[in-house]
Amino acid sequence: MMAKTESGTGDKSQSHVQLVVLTAVALGIIFGYDNGNIGGAQLFFEVDLDLDRSQIELVTAVLVSGELLGCLAGGFLANLLGRKKVVILATAGYVLFCLTSAFSANLAQLQVSRALLGISIGVSLVAAPVFIAESVPIRTRGSTLVMFQVTCVAGTILGLVGSILLAGLDQGVNWRVMLGLAAIPAALLLPILLRLPETANWLLLKGREEDARATLTRLEPDEDPEPLIAEIEAAIAEETGGAFREMLTRPYLRATVFVVILGLFVQLTGINATVTYGPRIFKALGIDSAERSLLLEALVQVIALIAVLASMSVIDSLGRRPTLLTGIGIMVFAQIMLVVAFGTEVGNTLDGAQVVLGFAGLALINVGFVFGFGALVWVYSVESFPARLRAYGSSIMLSAVLFGNLLIARYFLFVLETIGGAWSFGMFAALAVVAWFFVYKFAPETKGRPLDDIRYFWENGGKWPEEAGASSGRA
Repeated sequence: MMAKTESGTGDKSQSHVQLVVLTAVALGIIFGYDNGNIGGAQLFFEVDLDLDRSQIELVTAVLVSGELLGCLAGGFLANLLGRKKVVILATAGYVLFCLTSAFSANLAQLQVSRALLGISIGVSLVAAPVFIAESVPIRTRGSTLVMFQVTCVAGTILGLVGSILLAGLDQGVNWRVMLGLAAIPAALLLPILLRLPETANWLLLKGREEDARATLTRLEPDEDPEPLIAEIEAAIAEETGGAFREMLTRPYLRATVFVVILGLFVQLTGINATVTYGPRIFKALGIDSAERSLLLEALVQVIALIAVLASMSVIDSLGRRPTLLTGIGIMVFAQIMLVVAFGTEVGNTLDGAQVVLGFAGLALINVGFVFGFGALVWVYSVESFPARLRAYGSSIMLSAVLFGNLLIARYFLFVLETIGGAWSFGMFAALAVVAWFFVYKFAPETKGRPLDDIRYFWENGGKWPEEAGASSGRA
């Protein structure tokens, strides 16, 4: 009878982890699909709604502005309402505002819908990684968070492929279907989210010990939940001050500065210029057909998907720092390739070899990003702070990411048209070099350490004390 009971308990635990992983998969596809299909959709609503270059940038930027607002509010909401409830509300918002985007009759309606969609995405970008990180065992935390990035890339590919397949529809219909289809995976995710419990960390923050014990038992049925409860409660009890204010004072000011700067580098090294405006970059390289530009961008993302799968396989063994440094190094090399491709332009036309070099450069930028920044941004956003500050820390870091994204969305096309491709990617290359040295100097290695032990790194002035090294053996 005991063996049967233990087997049943183990099956429940496995089912729980599988549902969390499925949540990460679905959320990644949702976010990635929108990133992919907007690049294609804008080629068609530009004509249908008679928009100029500045208005296209505004439609793109208003989504990111909404994401920034949602991200700033996400940490507060996740702490107030709970990780699970906020993810559910954000997902429901995604369904609604994808549909209103698809039925927009003019530029103003499209902008409002995209802004509200952005708020939903921004809230989920904070709450979802925290929810995922607190809902899986330590040994799989890194790879599960990277799974989110894997499916972001897969979703981007789906968005681009969908744009290619739908491009042949009537001009006033194709972009609407592209935007509206994004609601389907979000709607399918909602019943899965309802089956998952709230995280033990949040429940203990709210003093709900019995509920937390039930969650931990479901997560790790073969482990005694009492030591884990005592560990989390001790970490909460040791924290003092006014939550968010703690992030602006020692010892967590150092962590706050680190995640803000890292978040800015995530975008200012140029990734969203190649994703959101990838088809237009291919046009600048001499590819005139919208379908061919979308196809090449989809091929870039397929290559990137292979890279992020490689990252997922090594992040919990190789470590956070080596993975991130390798990815940034690849980005620097790729950006130099694009400088050469654009810099050797003769007249206004690039020859076949330069187009191939440009394609390879764009592909490698995405490879380097998803292997490094793309995989690690979700990890560092939740691993850099203890439980009470985790949602706030994630919110601040992702707000920095989105602020950098806003700058790219609003001004990249202007910069590309004004100073040209060589100078644009030369600027990105220089920023990527600075980012590499910043990570080398300041990024902590958090592999294998319990979430609530990572605070010791910041409390010790950016170094791991002997006590923290010993305690990581619990992982």
